[in-house]
Amino acid sequence: MALALRSNERSLSPEQEALRDEALRGFAAWPKAISPKFFYDHRGSQLFELICQQPEYYPTRTEETILRLAAQDIAALAGRNASLVELGSGASRKIRLLLEALRPARYLGIDISREFLQASTRRLAADYRWLDVHALCADFSRPLKLPGDALGQRPLAFFPGSSIGNFDPDQARAFLRNLHQALPAGSGLLIGVDLVKDRQVLERAYNDHAGVTALFNLNLVERIRNELDSDIDPRSFQHRAFYNEAESRIEMHLISRQAQQVRIEDRVFDFAAGETLHTENSYKYTPSGFRDLAGSCGFASAAMWRDPAQLFSVHFLRRE
Repeated sequence: MALALRSNERSLSPEQEALRDEALRGFAAWPKAISPKFFYDHRGSQLFELICQQPEYYPTRTEETILRLAAQDIAALAGRNASLVELGSGASRKIRLLLEALRPARYLGIDISREFLQASTRRLAADYRWLDVHALCADFSRPLKLPGDALGQRPLAFFPGSSIGNFDPDQARAFLRNLHQALPAGSGLLIGVDLVKDRQVLERAYNDHAGVTALFNLNLVERIRNELDSDIDPRSFQHRAFYNEAESRIEMHLISRQAQQVRIEDRVFDFAAGETLHTENSYKYTPSGFRDLAGSCGFASAAMWRDPAQLFSVHFLRRE
């Protein structure tokens, strides 16, 4: 239920306008939901980096190990003087492993968080003075137009962290098809994909003992309160994450601690006690299931690497 109120207008940046529009749609929906791409303001990006250091969160360290062991094979597949395009820019060890192994002609970082993108690409430019560094602030979940001067002849797109799992299967297909259209024929796509595994391992990874994932989830509410005209109170929500086996996905929610009303601008939304705001899905794949998905979008499998425990996979795909 939504009621109309009066509120003072405030000047919003394009990123804040997108957050407002998403929040107004998502809070009016049933069930309530909001896209996980809005996790990643500067503080959210910092919190995610901290999540990656938690002992329960296996994807980051496992993917890094795979990339370290496979780096020379990846470089051979990418070829000399490739351009490296990172979807979700970061200054983490993963991109540095690739930069050192590939020695690409240029690097293009793409991220929705302008502040984090600027900081991360500046660090990379300072640390790799031989590298031609470019940055593009964009929502890569939508159709992309990539700048030709940053692409070169043989781009390799890098989409780490199993971020593909944040899309439902239809969205994942749309993302891969958009990327297929944006990249020239023969381009590579190096992508991290989390694998189906034991429920306890998965649920521990998204409910770390230190509570960092909970802070990350609640930061979305902090953003709405701080950046929009809203009275939403982060203390009135709590984090919950669980594995939905039927859908093969981890779900993250924010649970309303009590019956409450939340105002955003001139609209008021009712939350029942225990009602959830669905903030993220993280789909898990089998290797063959992901290859089939990528193949249906015009990407052929060139190589795949897994860790010995088969927790995580990294795929090298070729754009046909």
